[in-house]
Amino acid sequence: MFEMVIGLEVHIQLNTKTKIFCACPTSFGEAPNTNVCPVCLALPGALPVLNKEAVRKAISFGHAVNATVHKKSIFNRKNYFYPDLPKGYQISQFEIPIVEDGELYIDFKDGSSKRIGITRAHLEEDAGKNMHHGNESHVDLNRAGTPLLEIVSEPDIRSAEEAILYLKKLHAIVRYLDISDANMQEGSFRCDVNISIRPKGDEKLYTRVEIKNMNSFRFIQKAIEYEFERQCDAWEDGLYEDEVYQETRLFDTATGETRSMRGKEDSAEYRYFPDPDLLPVILTDEMLEEGKKIPELPDEKKNRLIEAYGIKAYDAAVITSSVDTAHYFEAMITEGAGAKNAVTWLTVELQGRLKGGMTVNESPVDAVKLATIVKRIEDGTISGKAAKEVLDYLMENEDEVDAVIEKLGLKQVSDEGALGAMIDEILAANAEKVAEYQAGKEKLLGFFVGQVMKASKGTANPGLVNKLLKEKLTS
Repeated sequence: MFEMVIGLEVHIQLNTKTKIFCACPTSFGEAPNTNVCPVCLALPGALPVLNKEAVRKAISFGHAVNATVHKKSIFNRKNYFYPDLPKGYQISQFEIPIVEDGELYIDFKDGSSKRIGITRAHLEEDAGKNMHHGNESHVDLNRAGTPLLEIVSEPDIRSAEEAILYLKKLHAIVRYLDISDANMQEGSFRCDVNISIRPKGDEKLYTRVEIKNMNSFRFIQKAIEYEFERQCDAWEDGLYEDEVYQETRLFDTATGETRSMRGKEDSAEYRYFPDPDLLPVILTDEMLEEGKKIPELPDEKKNRLIEAYGIKAYDAAVITSSVDTAHYFEAMITEGAGAKNAVTWLTVELQGRLKGGMTVNESPVDAVKLATIVKRIEDGTISGKAAKEVLDYLMENEDEVDAVIEKLGLKQVSDEGALGAMIDEILAANAEKVAEYQAGKEKLLGFFVGQVMKASKGTANPGLVNKLLKEKLTS
């Protein structure tokens, strides 16, 4: 009956060495209020100076999402009062952002895709951080002045699934460009969700509610689903105008509910005006051209992997969804692993063993070792089952693949003479079943294979066992 209308505002912390308007270092986890200076403390007479590297990173992002990069953009003062905002205003871009009118495509499991428009991406400074301890509150201004790129989507998103696909694609692009570490736990990639509902078929945009400052894909999805149901219930109960109004809400992870935080300001309430301490940003032709030199992005890499290695589109999308996973996969290929087996052992076997949010970069089994495991399967040294034992061992112990194979006695027997003698003994001991097989009960082949594998303690080459059994049973 209803459809949701979602627009997302994503704040990414740019990975510059210093803040956007001063020379203080950007950091995470430093002692409170140690990386501060007169500029980020807003002391009288301190003047901001724009960080050129932040501008370069914004240009790169603009080119990555096929956007217009404005040669001229302007910094404004956005006025509001919070304890963690020393100046009483935030320096941001309003009328003329550095990036405008971009796009990215989200991919669904069925192979289809959808375009999501990007309204703008603008540079601004981050605020500090409020910390609450019992009845006391403290303000840490280390983060104040950290460069942010705020990326605002069009209201093109129609489900929680689409929202998460958009955010994951955006996260991947940011990481591929290396303009941010995009660490969600540390707040380097955080999202505000603007959501409204309307009857299906209606083109009108109704009252939107903002859910503020979320940094977990799982919680973003849950917040969207809860808020959609809340607004739908209010509409059906005739209470829409009373319960759904322009406000900022927070998501309570403990209860799985959104709750009111404050009324949502309109742009007029921020009293934007050009910052008199900062000149307009004028990009040179050289900077614009340099910004076009961006690395291979997820969609391009996905298409290349499909064409070069013949892997499935879905597998290629999974691999390229993370720059670290993509680099790991390509390192396996460079080491000589077959592409299709590399896909399985990376995306299923290794990923299934990475617990607690561990990334492939943090895995105790690097690309060279995993590629070696794959190669030992492909050259018949070990079976797939034995390879899982090797991987399990290496997840807990530092060692070389071949040494582990020897240590655990997992090397496959591929000697036709030795296997032939073993098979002869098994066939002689099961003469009745041999007769049944030869009379047409071909499913018994699995029984014989199992007996050989049991006798060899799992070390017999299954392919060779099948071949020799068929030869002996039909001779």
